[in-house]
Amino acid sequence: MKGFEGNRSRIESPTSLRNKVARIHSVETFGTLDGPGIRYVIFFQGCPLRCKYCQNRDSWDPRLGSIKTLDEVEEDILRYNSFFLSSGGGLTAGGGEPLLQAEFLFSLFKRLKKRGIHTALDTSGYCSLSPAVRELLSVTDLILLDIKHSDESRHRELTGVSAAPVRAFAEYAASRKVPFWIRHVVVPGYTDDPESAGRTAGFISTLPGVERVDLIPCHELGKFKWEALGQTYPLEGVNPPGKETMEMMEEIFTAYGLPVAAV
Repeated sequence: MKGFEGNRSRIESPTSLRNKVARIHSVETFGTLDGPGIRYVIFFQGCPLRCKYCQNRDSWDPRLGSIKTLDEVEEDILRYNSFFLSSGGGLTAGGGEPLLQAEFLFSLFKRLKKRGIHTALDTSGYCSLSPAVRELLSVTDLILLDIKHSDESRHRELTGVSAAPVRAFAEYAASRKVPFWIRHVVVPGYTDDPESAGRTAGFISTLPGVERVDLIPCHELGKFKWEALGQTYPLEGVNPPGKETMEMMEEIFTAYGLPVAAV
């Protein structure tokens, strides 16, 4: 982990402090894959999803992470402002699930917007459309939205939660005219069949503001984190999708008029 570090704590932040302190899993100070330009990427602690292919298994527990104040986070971000200005970059908030700490994010994004810094939200979209989430979208320049699966039962099987809140979030954000980059992980046996791909592409095509779609082959790079926690990686033995599968997926998404980007 680069950037600031702090002591872990298992104490929940009081409600009155939710816009002033956050639980941070880690940060990346020179990200190039999480939005335009060079990005400062904050991975927030805590996630309500239980994705079988999760690469940050250690980010699930919301009681863990380094507790940081709004001032501390902003100060560290501003150290890299010259990189943002020269590359058209900015801040990306990911996780975990950053929307679990929407109050803090709204305060942070609002400060950064006043400084002309681009703000991006990397999210599963699994949340309630609370006032804090709605406020946050008003200061969000780009949403990197992970669409896991189009089918309700398969979505539950893959992530442990319903797809309905994700659809509601996507449709609401689209109505607010926030630009999207869509990410869809291709998981053999779960999302790589033509029917699933067509349904997912069909839903995405209904969202205005989709600027690009990344089709990402699943991999086992995060397997060691499951093992470090004494757990079995759920997709043990599932190989990354082959070239033919990825080409088929690209053809389906392109047929729906979606701007598929090379990954």
